[in-house]
Amino acid sequence: MNAESLHIAMYPWFAMGHLTPFLHLANKLAKRGHKISFFIPKRTQAKLENLNLHPSLITFVPISVPHVDGLPCGAETTSDVPSSLFPLIASATDLTQKDVEFLLLELKPHIVLFDFATYWLPNLTRRIGIKSLQYWIISPATIGYMASPAREREGDMRKPPSGFPDCSIKLHEHEVKFFAAARKLEFGNGVLLYDRISVGADLADCIGFKGCREIEGPYVDYLETQFGKPVFLSGPLVPESSNSTLEAKWGEWLGRFKAGSVIYCALGSENSLQKNQLQELVLGLELTGMPFLAALKPPTEFECLENALPEGFKQRVQERGIVYGGWVQQQLILAHPSVGCFITHCGAASLTEALVNQCQLVLLPRLGSDFIINARTMGGKLRVGVEVEKGEEDGLFTKESVCKAVKIVMDDENELGREVRANHIKLRNLLLSDKFESSCVDAFCHKLQDIIFSNSD
Repeated sequence: MNAESLHIAMYPWFAMGHLTPFLHLANKLAKRGHKISFFIPKRTQAKLENLNLHPSLITFVPISVPHVDGLPCGAETTSDVPSSLFPLIASATDLTQKDVEFLLLELKPHIVLFDFATYWLPNLTRRIGIKSLQYWIISPATIGYMASPAREREGDMRKPPSGFPDCSIKLHEHEVKFFAAARKLEFGNGVLLYDRISVGADLADCIGFKGCREIEGPYVDYLETQFGKPVFLSGPLVPESSNSTLEAKWGEWLGRFKAGSVIYCALGSENSLQKNQLQELVLGLELTGMPFLAALKPPTEFECLENALPEGFKQRVQERGIVYGGWVQQQLILAHPSVGCFITHCGAASLTEALVNQCQLVLLPRLGSDFIINARTMGGKLRVGVEVEKGEEDGLFTKESVCKAVKIVMDDENELGREVRANHIKLRNLLLSDKFESSCVDAFCHKLQDIIFSNSD
């Protein structure tokens, strides 16, 4: 095997929740001397400059996102539009094919790591003699359950597909309905969302995921059998220690409370609850009697988050609770010693940030992507968190169910809570153990080299 440094191009889906983990991976690879050409929308580049830890090796390659009918002028990423317009972002990225081909011919990378949306990239790279790897930031368990070839043959989402290694994962009725509809969802240019996922996997030279064998091993083995090609794990991509410091207003507020006593709640930068569910959530936080900081988007029909809160709520919680509608430094907040519980929508990046800190996990998955399967894996197989109970048919939670889940993970006397905390400690120690992640990334690099330099003649 040739051990020379690699030149790797990356084309993530144009959403901050995808661009950021791709850049985390780029940092890990650049740390080992590999050169990265990172495709990014022009105006979005400034938002990620501070996360580029190796600017001499990671080069941002600006992409002009073409305008398509229905997209607001200047829209580049999913954060620029409501979720109903995400398919138009996919249509716009489809129109970058000629530009991308020109750039790849000029850059001559060894391999391109591409996201689910640009399912057409393997055909393009094969034509010009470059290898391709479909890199998913969602979990192998989710792809195995939702989009494996066995699932294509077996439509019943209520149970895992044949051969799936975890029979404990079950979907509720409202989730089954959602995913059944998602399978028919067009996601730009008349292409089904699930076709973008499966066609890319079928055409790529290999497949990659964020994760480690200790957590994802059985699902990776299953997918290798299903897709008939190598599946690599890049490591859990534990975020590097931030060079920035926590904003004074949050540091001072959190500093008023004793260690491990504060609930932090955040449901993702692109997720807003309906008014009734937002109110149940914050009333549940109030019901715990614990201090809390909730970073939430207002419901779509509200300009201001405060206007959607229950009557009298702010006066009752006063200094004990804050509901904030802006962006916060999540990584630094989770690391603060006062934070003892994290209510999360179960996005992959948020889960990783939580697992390497000491806060306990309350799982409140939103519908979509891999949030549901992540919640079942974390709450079931790994048992490192407790999921908030929801209605089987309507998927709604109550203030009582929010409070109950928090109380379980925070109660020293609760048997399930003790088990969850013990499992979290074991997993945290593994993820932070000396050279654990570096060995994962090293193995990923070696496998990339094997793919690139085998048959290179």
